[in-house]
Amino acid sequence: MEKRAFGKTGLKTSVLGFGGFHLLEIPATEAEYLLNQYLDAGGNYIETAASYGDGESERKIGHSVSHRRNEYILATKTGERTKDKCLESLDRSLKNLRTDHVDLFIMHAVGTMEELDTILGPGGALEGARKAKEEGKVNHIGISMHGQPDVLIRALKEYPFDAVMTTINYYDHFNYPEIQNELLPLAHEKETAIILMKPIADGLLWRSAANGFRYALSQPVSVVVTGMNNREMLETDLKYVQDFKPMTQEEIETLYQDAPELGNYVCRQCNKCLPCPEGLPIPEIFKCEGYFDRQMGDGIVTNASDFALKERLRFWFGNKEQASLAYSKIDVKANRCTKCGVCLPKCPYGIDIIRKLSIVDYKLENRDIY
Repeated sequence: MEKRAFGKTGLKTSVLGFGGFHLLEIPATEAEYLLNQYLDAGGNYIETAASYGDGESERKIGHSVSHRRNEYILATKTGERTKDKCLESLDRSLKNLRTDHVDLFIMHAVGTMEELDTILGPGGALEGARKAKEEGKVNHIGISMHGQPDVLIRALKEYPFDAVMTTINYYDHFNYPEIQNELLPLAHEKETAIILMKPIADGLLWRSAANGFRYALSQPVSVVVTGMNNREMLETDLKYVQDFKPMTQEEIETLYQDAPELGNYVCRQCNKCLPCPEGLPIPEIFKCEGYFDRQMGDGIVTNASDFALKERLRFWFGNKEQASLAYSKIDVKANRCTKCGVCLPKCPYGIDIIRKLSIVDYKLENRDIY
């Protein structure tokens, strides 16, 4: 399996990483089979978190592959924000994983600047992680979050984290464009390893998994981490890696144009709808909608399963407060649209911009109806 440099750590990770969350959904015997098959196929990056099933994922990994500990890079995460709690969490994780150290210890899902302040400040989790590193329990320290990347950008500017974990897929590229436009270049500048998670957008892109993985593998990242909870999925994902050929920029642009999940609702941030006669910053308004619910609430119900999946995923990242704050800073808001229609023929994706603005107004101004 292809190996890539893991930032400035000196490690090399297999391009496909095994994410531990979905081990919660299967018995230990099946987890054991999948993890060992993954290692046999050349994979060497296994990642989990203390919060996954209150340690269940870690325990299944420890039970399944601790006897092969020298064959893989092991990462776990803590949701604790203070030094003492962080160290308690790590010791419990090491016991669960049946090891005396982890290669990467990640500050998990740091979603607000206040949390980051606590982590980086006196008595914060970073102090705990650094102490654990001195004691040989941790080799490298990372940080992760979901969705809008402002916290990660600031974190990398303030501390030399060894790795950053973030969402990258061809759907959320248009909800959080700052990830690929700002966070990734900064990480490369700092020689910070980039861990890509959610290559198929939490399952939204399941019908287009081949394109989702090829797009993800084409990104300038160290490892693409995905959950694999059955044998067919493992075999399929391994084949994606085996058959991988990087996407050309032309192929990426075609995917952005034609992907059915993007369709004629998700704004591609091309700015071709501008200028608006009323001064509406249309793409910026739609970016706020991306923060709010990943542009998944489109007011169209095709079938029960698709609707249920979107309803489950649209608030998955918990970015509603960030969306409201960003929207509050926009001077000319969606309700100023006069429905003049000047923007409609300009959109190369056929988006009904007038209708979409009314939906954004409903979502972000908390209207009764739209």
